[in-house]
Amino acid sequence: MWADEDAGHWWPWRSTLVLTVFVMVGSNAAAEFQEGERASLGLFARVLLFLGSGLLLWRQRYPIFVAFGTAAAAMVYLGAGYPYGPVFFTVALGCFSAIVSGHRKAAWAAVGMLWAGHVLVAHWLYRWLPPSGDGAADWGQEVPVAAWIVAIVAVSELVRVRREQWARERAERAEAARRRADEERLRIARELHDVLAHSISVINVQAGVGLALLDSDPEQARSALTTIKAASKEALGEVRQVLDTLRTSGDAPRGPAPGLARLPELVEQAAAAGLTVEVEGEAPALSPGTDLAAFRIVQEALTNVVRHSGSRHARVRLEHGGGELWLRIDDDGPATGADAGGSGSGLVGMRERAAALGGTIEAGPRDDGGYRVLAVLPVRAPREVKEDR
Repeated sequence: MWADEDAGHWWPWRSTLVLTVFVMVGSNAAAEFQEGERASLGLFARVLLFLGSGLLLWRQRYPIFVAFGTAAAAMVYLGAGYPYGPVFFTVALGCFSAIVSGHRKAAWAAVGMLWAGHVLVAHWLYRWLPPSGDGAADWGQEVPVAAWIVAIVAVSELVRVRREQWARERAERAEAARRRADEERLRIARELHDVLAHSISVINVQAGVGLALLDSDPEQARSALTTIKAASKEALGEVRQVLDTLRTSGDAPRGPAPGLARLPELVEQAAAAGLTVEVEGEAPALSPGTDLAAFRIVQEALTNVVRHSGSRHARVRLEHGGGELWLRIDDDGPATGADAGGSGSGLVGMRERAAALGGTIEAGPRDDGGYRVLAVLPVRAPREVKEDR
């Protein structure tokens, strides 16, 4: 085929050439078979046949024009008394292209025009049209003609519906791929925020302690630097683990995702930042997604206490029942700075984590001046519950 760079269509010259040869040869055979009943093929008949077939070369660019053009050429051909034969194939393909491209009414009108013209010629105008001595056609002859028209329309509509379905499926797959990519970007952004915000908060506090005690208490300053080194090393490790997910699919992660089993480490890191944390209760066996979300929520909540609360004491309480895990993180306040309670992105990230699992997050100041974060998460992620079923 030839490419049409301006319109973005193809010139279907191969199929048009094949059909033209078929129509010409088939019409010669039909003329021999119907000799004496219909008019002989002359120059005008061959011009009509060639014109009807040649119009199909434009069927992708001008489907309406081609549908009516092929129908008109066939109607004139039949009105001139020439033999029935492959001329109908040009009309079928022209109307098929129009219907598939979405011009249904035009294609139906073209087929209806041909059928009406055939009825007029066969039952009324035959007196004045060749061949001479021709009589009226049997009305029963219209049944196969009508069946042929219905078959063309039915097949064309079926192909059109199927193409539209394929287009919708492709669009849905593309939209699903974009949605998965967006969700993955959000997940990585949450992970990086939670990892870096917590570790950098610890590093910031310890750097302040080290600077303040560098001259008066070198040993304490050295301890602060040691804490900074450990926190930065852990942060780098977790960042690498998060970035590992950007590798090609199928590669296994290099280490397990963090979960509530690492809660004691969070307590130690908080203590290094000057925050005492009390933990009450134990978590049940959690799905990996819930375990990671619970760990990150506690991590972000403690980070916010370090950064935005005047309290040096926090409480973490874990409860479970009815297939749900309750996480409650409290501090006694008072809030400090304009971002009291936590940064906007941190709270948004916690809510997104909970919502992704079908859970909820409530965060806000308490009546006594403290601040509370309450998370309710399913013990098992919804996806895992469906897989078991």
